[in-house]
Amino acid sequence: MSGNPDTEAIRQAYIRLYEGMIAKDEKTLNEVLDDSFVLVHMTGMRQPKEAFLKAVLNGTLNYYSAEHENMPVEISGNTAALTGQSYVAAAVFGGGRHNWHLQQKCSLKKINGVWKITRSVASTY
Repeated sequence: MSGNPDTEAIRQAYIRLYEGMIAKDEKTLNEVLDDSFVLVHMTGMRQPKEAFLKAVLNGTLNYYSAEHENMPVEISGNTAALTGQSYVAAAVFGGGRHNWHLQQKCSLKKINGVWKITRSVASTY
C-alpha cells in the first residue's frame, strides 16, 4: 500500500514527532500532536501532551538521534495506527545517554485533513 498519501502523511507525522523531540521544537510538536495526546512510558506512567512538551523542552526528556527502521501503518477511516520502530539515542529522567530500540504504538486521528497523533505507547523491541 506504499504510495498512499494518507500512509505517507501518517509516517511523516511520526518522523516529525522525532524531529521535534530532537530539536526541542515546540511548534513542530504542537503540529503533530493532538491536544488529547497521551504518552504511555515503558514504566506505565501516562504523560499528557502539556507535561510531555514541558519534559522535552526542559531537558527531562532528551533525544539526540533516531533511525527509523520500521513504520507499518493501518488505516480505518479517519483513524490510524502506526507502529514505529526506531533506533534512538536518548537520555531521560536524569539517566545517562543510551541507545534504545524504541517502539511507539501510535494512534492517529485525521482532523480537518491533517493526521494528528493522539496516543503513543512506548516499549522496546
